[in-house]
Amino acid sequence: MDWFSAVDIYCERLAPGYWAEPVNALSNLAFPAAALWAWITARQTGTDSAGRLLIVLGGLIGVGSYLFHTHAVTWAELADTVPIWGFVGAYVLAVVLRMHGRPVPVALMLALAAAAGLGIGWQGLTPPDAAADAAPDPFNGSLAYAPAVIAQAVFVTVLYLQRHPHRGWVLAALVTFLASLAFRSLDLRLCAAMPLGTHFLWHLLNGLMVGLLLQFYLRLPAPGRPAAAAAG
Repeated sequence: MDWFSAVDIYCERLAPGYWAEPVNALSNLAFPAAALWAWITARQTGTDSAGRLLIVLGGLIGVGSYLFHTHAVTWAELADTVPIWGFVGAYVLAVVLRMHGRPVPVALMLALAAAAGLGIGWQGLTPPDAAADAAPDPFNGSLAYAPAVIAQAVFVTVLYLQRHPHRGWVLAALVTFLASLAFRSLDLRLCAAMPLGTHFLWHLLNGLMVGLLLQFYLRLPAPGRPAAAAAG
């Protein structure tokens, strides 16, 4: 693996260089904004160590993606994908345990986040020796997120069957995620009509999705804490 191989898979990047994707890079501010929103909510409702860790992981997604859209090399691509899947792994564990009234061990969350991030992130790296004449992916790599969409859809279904009081947050996150995937997939197809591309909308909407998911978690009652208190 050549960690410094160039990765050019987005419409906005027309040449090598740190600042060749300024909009794609700066749109990652959506993730720390989502983390700030969650932190304000946590100050109002209270949260546990797991909640604080999820807020940090959500904000780090923006850092990793910023590195990728500025450096655009293999190691930066891994820095982009690891925080995404690390957040997913830690979030699933935290929500499942919290909804069953069990305390969430932060050490286990970190271990799962590292395993999920490195494992899935490594598999998703763009091969540096891919054939130049290979058929283009019509979804621009977005199918890699299909498991996350399916899991989120199942989760939403379960919450609605249970008439969970905060189910709307997760439904809104799913709708936002589907829209963001559409813009991610269309990026290269629309280069001729939109030289800027649409990938920056993937960042903005994904930041919103992370914020919505964090709001859902922060409203779940902690073990031994009444639901009314968590609802704030």
